[in-house]
Amino acid sequence: MTLHIAGAGMAGLCAAARARELGLDAVVYEKGDRAGGSMLLSSCVVWRYRSSEEFRAECPAGDPELQRQVIERLDDGLRWLRSLGAEVVWEETGNPLTVGVRFDPRSLTEALVGAAGDVRLGETAPGDAAPLLLATGGFQGDRELVREVVKPGGDLLLRANRWSAGDGLRLAVARGADVSAGMDEFYGRAMPAPPAEVPEERFVDLAQLYGRHSYVIDDEGREFAPEAISWSETGLVQAIARRPNAQAWYLVDEDALAVEIRGRTVREMVEAARTAGGEVLLPNELGIELPGNYRYAVHVIAGITHTIGGVRIDQNARVLREDGTPIEGLFAAGADAGGISTGGYASGLASALVFGRTAAETAAAT
Repeated sequence: MTLHIAGAGMAGLCAAARARELGLDAVVYEKGDRAGGSMLLSSCVVWRYRSSEEFRAECPAGDPELQRQVIERLDDGLRWLRSLGAEVVWEETGNPLTVGVRFDPRSLTEALVGAAGDVRLGETAPGDAAPLLLATGGFQGDRELVREVVKPGGDLLLRANRWSAGDGLRLAVARGADVSAGMDEFYGRAMPAPPAEVPEERFVDLAQLYGRHSYVIDDEGREFAPEAISWSETGLVQAIARRPNAQAWYLVDEDALAVEIRGRTVREMVEAARTAGGEVLLPNELGIELPGNYRYAVHVIAGITHTIGGVRIDQNARVLREDGTPIEGLFAAGADAGGISTGGYASGLASALVFGRTAAETAAAT
């Protein structure tokens, strides 16, 4: 039997590598001109919450059974990635809520491609293929679909693989699939707003990660940030997305500039925005009255990394109909599978690793 896999990102490559270990043939179809998906463009930290209870607290609307699978199976998956030869950069996440590791994204991609075997670039999976794993990476690359489903106040900056344009979602729905909760949610980062240039190789170092240390206002000068900005700032980025033009200003004072977040100071992030051509102003240049003394005003835009809603799956990565029954021979993983981190934020790479491998195991047992 051959497992057909749509998408050569984390989920698809993990599924192919695991399928081959289990004695299956596997073919990975990647419509782009390279493997790695958005994983290759990320900081490549693969992590989980320390317990199911913490996962529920952080992502209260997510599917508890899918969350439990991530908690219980990720550590084995990380050991498996190491066994393939992927290079580890950090042995921890730097966040007391989470455990995991950071891989070098290029090394991880190369290790997975080598283990996956048959990876066909510039090709799409046959629509009638079975068994078929949908791992195309979500729908953030389709601007019209984002406008329709996520409903931002303006166009979002695409901070992801440009080929992830909803192919998996459309195919699944055409075959009778249900969709998950949280279709209007996404994970993203605040990025320097136009006219800044944000090429894909700078998605990580241009992220402006200090919203909770800022006074956040929209282009009209209105403060609008959520009352409690979470550590991940996902809720803040979604709030920015729903402002006119999906843009905002981060105002930072002198004390905030010295704060270090994920190995960089706020000052370094502000300077990165400036060097990219973004608007970094003195607050008095905004022409509005402010409630305090600030050193800089940085213009940001909501950048979308991956959608949170998607195809509904069970704990075996099988795609489900509205009545909860599985569609024979159809699986989903990665950002194509929704409902895991609804209402919050969790590692997309962790879910891709766990459910990519699970899909292969389910297919092999069928």
